[in-house]
Amino acid sequence: MNINLILGSALVAAGLATGGYSVGQGLQKLSAANRYVTVKGLAEKEVPADLVIWPITYVEAGNDLGALYARIEQNNKAIGTFLTANQLADAQVSSAPPKLSDYEAEGGERRAYRYRAEVVVTVRSNKTDAVKAGIQRSGELVKQGIVFANYAAQPEFVFTGLNRIKPELIAEATRNARTAAEQFAQDSGSAVGGIRNANQGLISISDRDAGTPDVKVVRVVTTLEYALR
Repeated sequence: MNINLILGSALVAAGLATGGYSVGQGLQKLSAANRYVTVKGLAEKEVPADLVIWPITYVEAGNDLGALYARIEQNNKAIGTFLTANQLADAQVSSAPPKLSDYEAEGGERRAYRYRAEVVVTVRSNKTDAVKAGIQRSGELVKQGIVFANYAAQPEFVFTGLNRIKPELIAEATRNARTAAEQFAQDSGSAVGGIRNANQGLISISDRDAGTPDVKVVRVVTTLEYALR
């Protein structure tokens, strides 16, 4: 038998064996690298609203435009005095141009008054408690002849301090996600490694309930991938 042929066959066999071992090791490493778990972490926090926007909508009617606008000016001054008396002197107050209707020009049925004006006075303040108290006392304006529109908009309560509590919320959500990953790893006989990927998700701000729009619930859900060992 040719000794060279024997040696060549032996080298090929050894090469295949070594190659097979290397491939097997590579697959084993690849399998280990792909072992991970995806978990979600939730964090919620109740916070008080720190800004309130209160639109005061009222109507005036008359046959003389000059007299009508004079009453609007008088009403706006009365609203300013009312706000000062209710600890809202430093509130931002803005009045939009009146929305005027001329029934005679519109050709509608004859009415007692030709003109109708709808006025919106918007109050913005960080004193949410003072605004809530003012809303409860707004009947005092009615006694002065200010007629609120039946469809007047409700006050809007806003929370503007998200950036202040955001790091705390994300940290809590991440801790909760880690706890879930550790439970999964324990059940599968593994150990949790480092974070492979992280997604903060959206942060939502909603009313706690319909009766307390001045209390907000801030909610964040994070999605994280942890390597398993």
